[in-house]
Amino acid sequence: MDSINQQQPEKNHEDLHGNQAGQKIKELAEKADSCFFCTKITTGQPLKVRPMSIRKVDEAGNFYFLSASDSHKNADIQADPQVHLLFQGSEHSDYLSVFGTATINRDKELIKELWNPILKTWFTEGLDDPRITVLQIKAAEGYYWDNKHGNTVAFAKIALGAIIGQTLDDSIEGKLNV
Repeated sequence: MDSINQQQPEKNHEDLHGNQAGQKIKELAEKADSCFFCTKITTGQPLKVRPMSIRKVDEAGNFYFLSASDSHKNADIQADPQVHLLFQGSEHSDYLSVFGTATINRDKELIKELWNPILKTWFTEGLDDPRITVLQIKAAEGYYWDNKHGNTVAFAKIALGAIIGQTLDDSIEGKLNV
């Protein structure tokens, strides 16, 4: 029996490399605005997973988050800098999984660039809180699941496929090598 991917009349797999991979990462991550940030991924212990708000993502596949220096997350990264980020940008598309390496810094200019007043909830001394650190995640590789023409077209193709009994979906997926 053919796999579901082989039953489709359209191309539904495309691996992306370099700049194209970085641009796809940026596009999908910005749609999500937040992610599940996973640490302890190479320790053989259960993953530590927490939601995090993305402060910035660039076209090279670098992510920037603000984090407290005394957080469990920072301690995890100091012990093992390998992290995994998981995104869902919408209900039916814009899925992204990224593996990368985290570094921790205290660059005041970058903190100022990434700052938002709502963050005072966690950094009670504001922009000058001595606990603020920047987590930079350099993406190494990832995988994406998306659709090619938007959710409306994707839904129409799925509905038509159900009516005529043929696999017609608008999905596209592939590896991301930054």
